[in-house]
Amino acid sequence: MTTITSANSTPQSPRWLAQRLKALGDALAPDQLAAAGRQLLLPLMGILVFVGFWHLAAPQVDTSLGSFPGPAQVWEQSGQLWQEHVSQRERADRFIAMQEERNARILADNPEAEVKIRNYPGAPTFPDQVVTSLFTVLAGFVLATAIAVPLGIVVGLNRHFQAAVNPLIQIFKPVSPLAWLPLVTMVVSATYVSDDPMFEKSFLTSMITVTLCSLWPTLINTSVGVAAVHPDLLNVSRVLRLSFWTHVRKVVLPSSVPMIFTGLRVSLGIAWMVLIAAEMLAQSPGLGKFVWDEFQNGSSESLSRIMVAVLAIGFIGFVLDRVMLLIQRRVAWNE
Repeated sequence: MTTITSANSTPQSPRWLAQRLKALGDALAPDQLAAAGRQLLLPLMGILVFVGFWHLAAPQVDTSLGSFPGPAQVWEQSGQLWQEHVSQRERADRFIAMQEERNARILADNPEAEVKIRNYPGAPTFPDQVVTSLFTVLAGFVLATAIAVPLGIVVGLNRHFQAAVNPLIQIFKPVSPLAWLPLVTMVVSATYVSDDPMFEKSFLTSMITVTLCSLWPTLINTSVGVAAVHPDLLNVSRVLRLSFWTHVRKVVLPSSVPMIFTGLRVSLGIAWMVLIAAEMLAQSPGLGKFVWDEFQNGSSESLSRIMVAVLAIGFIGFVLDRVMLLIQRRVAWNE
């Protein structure tokens, strides 16, 4: 490549920078620009077509609460839910400030007096319920991962253990969360008894139900990935006479990481879907309870609010999958 310079195009001069930018633009092939445009424009076109169809079809659907909400009504209710959250936070701040002022007066009169700061008793807002659902699903997913990955490694390494456990996996894998929930509720109510509980029973019920329904894809993919380790790697491990734990850490896990993360992505998606149903029935203060309460409310704004929750559930599920994919690309050797 020949570099063209002149008296007015010394390095770091504006003319030199312009020439470099022009050379960079010329280096980009037209097909690369077209591919980048398709990656941006086609999804945008799909979203616009969906919103347009939704806008035209929504008024044609009449329900007992009125017409099905369109994009404008849903957008308006999303803003209303945010304003309710802001107002609730302001009231909570004033509530705490009043208690602090009262406690200051009490301590001024009696320095040895016992004072407390009570939490604001108001109902959780929509963003609060989103945070609760995220915490619940992540707790259930982490517990499922802690069970499924070690068990999947053992199943993949030992064909006799695999033959013994496989029927149980196939039996429990398709069980619906609606079937697990009554059993989990009764077990939690009978065993988790405390005068000062660390967690609410509804939270534990939802979390355990999420764990029971989401661990199977990770378990199956981990066992398949472990069983598919290349024979050459196994032979090297035998020649070096590696211990069991060294063999698992140095040979098995690195080779099976791609399959493990495939199972983790599927498990996280299932966990997020299961959580909404579990929260509806367990009345855990999350998105599922928000949808159920709005359905029971039956006001003219309920459908719009439920649609806001539906879009939030879908968007959060998409973000969780993208985050897991990003982690996979940083950890898995095949990425």
